[in-house]
Amino acid sequence: MLLQLSVLAIFLLCPVWADNFYQDTTVTFGDQRAQIQDGGRLLALSLDKISGSGFQSNNEYLFGRFDMQLKLVPGNSAGTVTTFYLSSQGAGHDEIDFEFLGNSSGQPYTVHTNVYSQGKGNKEQQFRLWFDPTSSFHTYSIVWNPQRIIFLVDNIPIRVFNNHEAIGVPFPKNQAMRVYASLWNADDWATQGGRVKTDWSMAPFTAFYRNFNTNACVWSAASSTSSCGGSKTDSVNNDQAWKTQELNANGRNRIRWVQQKHMIYNYCADAQRFSQGFPPECKRSRLLEGNECEKLESREMNTNMQLLSLTYAMTKGQSYSISQLQSHTGHHPENVKRYEYPLKILAEK
Repeated sequence: MLLQLSVLAIFLLCPVWADNFYQDTTVTFGDQRAQIQDGGRLLALSLDKISGSGFQSNNEYLFGRFDMQLKLVPGNSAGTVTTFYLSSQGAGHDEIDFEFLGNSSGQPYTVHTNVYSQGKGNKEQQFRLWFDPTSSFHTYSIVWNPQRIIFLVDNIPIRVFNNHEAIGVPFPKNQAMRVYASLWNADDWATQGGRVKTDWSMAPFTAFYRNFNTNACVWSAASSTSSCGGSKTDSVNNDQAWKTQELNANGRNRIRWVQQKHMIYNYCADAQRFSQGFPPECKRSRLLEGNECEKLESREMNTNMQLLSLTYAMTKGQSYSISQLQSHTGHHPENVKRYEYPLKILAEK
């Protein structure tokens, strides 16, 4: 009896991988280019000049944690896009994106993230991974609860998008979403802005998925109820941590490291794009909110990228006063001291 209880305890504490693509997913396009293998534990998506391929979850969900292990297209993957994302349907859809933009051999992948709510996105952040995502499987996770969305790579947070409805920013919380994955050609924009095209002599391109796991609230469209409503089993694997998950001190340190070392684009620091003013959540994210201060992007990262944007603007003939330049450091003493010399140089130009 004691042994049985111990086994049950381990089962409840450890992640339970769904691990059967036959039961949990449906191929949506690509015909035989999507192949379920290894008894349902592995799914391969392929792309050739005729078509890509993709699949979706059989269930819809309203909040949860979603994990997928991926091994991306190796070698010359320029022009290809491999995806793992959540989405609802319709013109005013919600969406939470992981997209992996291929590159020429020897060049790193770009991890593109975005959040759509009520059909509006334009909240992109991009990263370069600190490992080769084509040599082995790595875990990519989305935590989605009413307070925030967390993007994780091998359980390391790379981005947090908080619920800022209080200041008028839409947040995806009312539409159930399915999990989607696909491999497709986007050589008009995916690699170096479309300058590098897909080399079809390398086709077929193949990416592998395994260990699809959901700890989530299953949504029933027929009854408009959620499995987390109380009358049914809670989340799929009875692990409720995601419902209130946020970044602890270790998580804030890790996301700071990722965003300082591996972030290559942040919409909240793109002064050229938002010349009339940044979206309201960008301003909010730079305010201290107790433990919230590092949850979206660090002030230091924003300062670096703001200065780069200003430098670029100056090369185009725009001028800025020293007070305008200093405002981009938030007038924080450490930032002002650190950027005193580059601000002086910029101001003299």
